[in-house]
Amino acid sequence: MVELIADFLYKLLLGLLPLVGVILLGRIAWIFWLHYVQQDFISGIDFVLLEIIPPRDVLRSPKAMELFITNALYHFSYKGGKEEYWQGAVWFWFSLEIASIDGQVHFYVRTPTRVRTLIENQMYAQYPQSQVKAVEDYTLAVDEISPKSSWMGWGCEFGLLRKEAYPIRTYIDYELDKDPKEEYKVDPISPVIELFGALEKGEQAWMQIVITPSRKMYHTRGTWFGEHDWAKESRQVLLDALLPYTNTRENVVTGGFGIEVRAPKFMDPTIKRIGDKTGKLGFETGVRLMYVAKKETFNMSNRRNIRLIFRQYQNPDANGFDRINSAQADRYSGIFPASPKTIMLLANRMLHEYRERAFFHLPLRHHIFSQKYWRWPIPSVFEIAGIFKAYMHHETYVLNTEELATIWHFPGQILKVPTLERIESKEASPPTNLPT
Repeated sequence: MVELIADFLYKLLLGLLPLVGVILLGRIAWIFWLHYVQQDFISGIDFVLLEIIPPRDVLRSPKAMELFITNALYHFSYKGGKEEYWQGAVWFWFSLEIASIDGQVHFYVRTPTRVRTLIENQMYAQYPQSQVKAVEDYTLAVDEISPKSSWMGWGCEFGLLRKEAYPIRTYIDYELDKDPKEEYKVDPISPVIELFGALEKGEQAWMQIVITPSRKMYHTRGTWFGEHDWAKESRQVLLDALLPYTNTRENVVTGGFGIEVRAPKFMDPTIKRIGDKTGKLGFETGVRLMYVAKKETFNMSNRRNIRLIFRQYQNPDANGFDRINSAQADRYSGIFPASPKTIMLLANRMLHEYRERAFFHLPLRHHIFSQKYWRWPIPSVFEIAGIFKAYMHHETYVLNTEELATIWHFPGQILKVPTLERIESKEASPPTNLPT
């Protein structure tokens, strides 16, 4: 009897192998097809880099920039089956950037040309005296980072210290929403602008915040296929944090059971912050920073200083930024430090990823050679053999409009940086009674 059962299972397994093989190959073919049609769709998107020259007097709080981000950049739309799986349509993504070229600080927005007019209109709506103009991509001035190039570079990306449910320190924590007098303002973006403006000729520092409306989904506990968005996930994170202070008690009146939460007083600010974060629109976000300079002017001190420019956004009760994927090859170093050749290779790779604004819809090489998918020892064996350096997987996370406006907005007049270009004269509309 046992032999018959074993023989039956063996034949069943042999019969199922072709079906399993077909399903597996079909799944792989589907992944490659979806990647192909999406890349084909993306290749047809024309991008333009817009420089935003802020007005001479920025009298508005970062709330104005928050409104700009909400109205101009949140392009949420539902894609149908044909549009998404046959045409490869994807949601637009944008890059908010600050760049210092020889110490001259500039603000940029990289956008698909289809929504350029909307972005210009919304920027003028919040900052009527600003100027918006299309410019050439400033990263093209750096050809490459290699032994034969005249440039040297370093870069990194920034993740979050805790789960994305916990917000960073925002302009509201600095009380900029109350619009204090100019001399009393403490603007968290000031250290960034000051440091960028202090660079010398031949040095450049770039910061990009690449965003797209969040469509990240999480598995719902207790279900097979249920999913929920980032806002509900944040509430679940909060419930998990309150679990040690949660009790189930019997209701003597109804005979049922109720949940009682007695959170300690020190958790009140954290509970409020998580609740406030989910009350605003969320963008899936990736943050990258680069420092490039001519080899004769490359300053190691500036490299170290630039990587610390996000400390003012850290909140011990909530969240902060954490440096990851450094081009100094932390992930490729063990007992022995990474070689200068490896460091230069990774810096050149980061240069191209910065230029491509690569965080979403990555090229196939990122998926095939990413350490997220290939575990040790496979990457190490290939790296030792000199075949390739595995790609570090980009980390993205949800920041809401308040957090984005905090790390990218125009500083007020209290920041007197001469290298930050501003519109020096106010523009006025002509009177309506001019003779025709």
